[in-house]
Amino acid sequence: MVQALRYASAMTAIGLREQRRRALAEFHREHLLDAAEAVFGDRGFQDATIKEIAERAEISVGAVYGIVDGKEDLLAQTLARRGTEFLAEMERVIADADDPRATLHALADAQIGFFRRHPAFGRLWLRSAGPGRFGLSPASLDRLGVNADRAMEMEADVIRRGQAARVVRAGDPVVLAALFSGIVQAYQANDPASVGDGGAERLALTDFHAVLEGAFTP
Repeated sequence: MVQALRYASAMTAIGLREQRRRALAEFHREHLLDAAEAVFGDRGFQDATIKEIAERAEISVGAVYGIVDGKEDLLAQTLARRGTEFLAEMERVIADADDPRATLHALADAQIGFFRRHPAFGRLWLRSAGPGRFGLSPASLDRLGVNADRAMEMEADVIRRGQAARVVRAGDPVVLAALFSGIVQAYQANDPASVGDGGAERLALTDFHAVLEGAFTP
């Protein structure tokens, strides 16, 4: 009985140590991804270095390679973290809305709001307008867990429903979804809060939504 209790106590101690180890590893990973997001956003993938990112994260270069396989893998994980959150936000907006045209406006607000909450990611994303232009290998793109095509499919589906209800203009939904994304990205690229540049809003959101309304109303 005593041996059994000692064994159980030892297993509990090992479990607690493992939990602490995993918590510390996740803490370091989050700091690394925060640093990578900022450095990649400021300098671009080609000019950024693992050394610079490690210094910003306040960890050693060796520790970086204990978390990721290299610079390309680090970029892929950095994009995947926010991109997964971004898609989840879009899905939430679509699930909570009934009017397709109003949903388009809500999607635009959600996307702009996401970049404003994460301006370093905004700079990173807008630098190359999506993961496909970062020069990542197909294997890295597959690991992203972020499907930019999925976002376009969701927008196109909202547009189809709007066309069926006759509250969204006619036209190929895929083309209109691409136009919608382009308009939102153009606003984000010129929105100081979306890229962390500071300064006043260059175009009020009410005016931006008036542009969307004019573009997509039948």
